[in-house]
Amino acid sequence: MPSANYRSLLRTPGAAAFFLPASLGRVGVAMTSLSIVWLVHGHTGTFASAGLVGGGFAVAEALGAPQLARLVDRFGQTRVLPPALLAHALAVAVLVSLVVADASEALLALGGVLVGASVPQLGAMSAARWAALLRTSRAAELPAAFALESVSNAVGYLVGPTSVSTLAAAGHPLAGTVLAASLSVVGGLVLAAQRGSAPTPAIDGAAHARKDRSLLRSAVFVLMGLNLALGVFFGALQVSVTAFVVEHGAPGAAAPVFAVSNCSGLLAGWLYGLRRWRATAPVQVSAATGALLLGTLLLLTVGSPFGLALVVILTGATIPPLLVLFPVLTEANVHQAVLTQAFSWLGSAGAAGSAGAAAVSGWAIDSLGPRGGFAVTATAAAAMTLLSLVGLRLLRTPKGQSTHGDPMSD
Repeated sequence: MPSANYRSLLRTPGAAAFFLPASLGRVGVAMTSLSIVWLVHGHTGTFASAGLVGGGFAVAEALGAPQLARLVDRFGQTRVLPPALLAHALAVAVLVSLVVADASEALLALGGVLVGASVPQLGAMSAARWAALLRTSRAAELPAAFALESVSNAVGYLVGPTSVSTLAAAGHPLAGTVLAASLSVVGGLVLAAQRGSAPTPAIDGAAHARKDRSLLRSAVFVLMGLNLALGVFFGALQVSVTAFVVEHGAPGAAAPVFAVSNCSGLLAGWLYGLRRWRATAPVQVSAATGALLLGTLLLLTVGSPFGLALVVILTGATIPPLLVLFPVLTEANVHQAVLTQAFSWLGSAGAAGSAGAAAVSGWAIDSLGPRGGFAVTATAAAAMTLLSLVGLRLLRTPKGQSTHGDPMSD
């Protein structure tokens, strides 16, 4: 069969109409966390307060996202998303009012929690629409669709934080927060208006409860473990790279190193989705995690910022296939009635891993230097490799790669 083509995917009736507004809204979501940090710091003058509010935001988002996704799966995107977006806009307004009024740290943290709990999960909803659109007759094109989602997400997290930082540096941190909320709400509302591509909700409460138990499956636990370990990798790598370049007297090298990693990831993600791969998805995950482990072990040997940049080209290029394969395998291993929840839980696992890694890698760096931080990334990659080998037996192969049939048939 010919390789799936991004252009043909977007020409699918209804596809561009939901993908483009979701991508716009995703830029706003990517801006939100950093915009809150800049906003609070700009008015309080302390990063301690900003970190407290940002931490409350992150924890609330990680815990709240699956609950919002549960409502979406049960009642549908078009019914749940508009009131959720209204709640998010009101939460941002409350936080801004508290900041302007010089409220206490406790109230500011509460405002951050409200914003985090109401963040619209546009990426999960867009991925669920691709699955609903393609699973019946074009299942083989799902990897390309999720690759497109991955590229969109990567672009969002390049453009969003850069825009926020630029506005904050120009003395307009409030504008960054307002812009983030505006993009999220506008993109979300346009997405909600696209009723034709929305997945069919599971309105029946009893049936939904039975299907909801399908998330308590070994395959889902493997995927959550993989995403948790990937989050640890990301969190530890950011701190470790920064510590490494500072130790070598080149703090300004951090930005180029991260840029090289991001660019290699963008290119790899784009190229990965352009062709059909003969190996099954679980085998591809094992290969990618093995390559990631090799790259992280090489991090332990680098001696200069230039050598570090060369290695992160490898590690950056191995991540995008994983970010594509995880949703592909999720779609193949859970019932469609709880797919949005599954996507959200995986995202929460990654966020939890990243948050925990920041503290663990900081301790390792203080004790052993930057290589202690890189040891944390290598440990995370090793855990992913072991989990991927377990997944060879537990993860069902997506349709189009085998004849296992409906993943919920047993």
